[in-house]
Amino acid sequence: MKLNASDLREIQLFKYYRLVRKWACKTYNLKDADLELLIYLDCKGHFTRKEFIDGVYTYSWDKNRWERLRQDGWIDVWRHRNRTSIKYSIFKTSFKCSQLISRIYRILLAEEDLPISDRSVFFKNKSYTDKVFNKAIDDMITDKTR
Repeated sequence: MKLNASDLREIQLFKYYRLVRKWACKTYNLKDADLELLIYLDCKGHFTRKEFIDGVYTYSWDKNRWERLRQDGWIDVWRHRNRTSIKYSIFKTSFKCSQLISRIYRILLAEEDLPISDRSVFFKNKSYTDKVFNKAIDDMITDKTR
């Protein structure tokens, strides 16, 4: 089944994308560019370091992005190099990353709501931005056309 633009508009997939992206970034301590790059890499499946570098060209410059994503457990090694027959390692997004991206998709498709518990990062109301996001999350949850 192939989707077209009218199908995406009809299901209003991107209506709350910014809110969901900000929630994911703040909750999981990611940058916006990191999250979008992880979504790109998850779509690729397996990738090399060179493919990672090719994917980074359109994002803001961050010299430590590769090591940070690997150390934080967002990228795993799928196959190690052995210096004789296998010239380079192959990587994939981790289970943690796949679960986060699946959860983002479920929230965008209204199969799941954003968490509104006291443990949520936004519901601590430390800043004005948190209060604005709380209001936006409440509006999103009560939206009947979602």
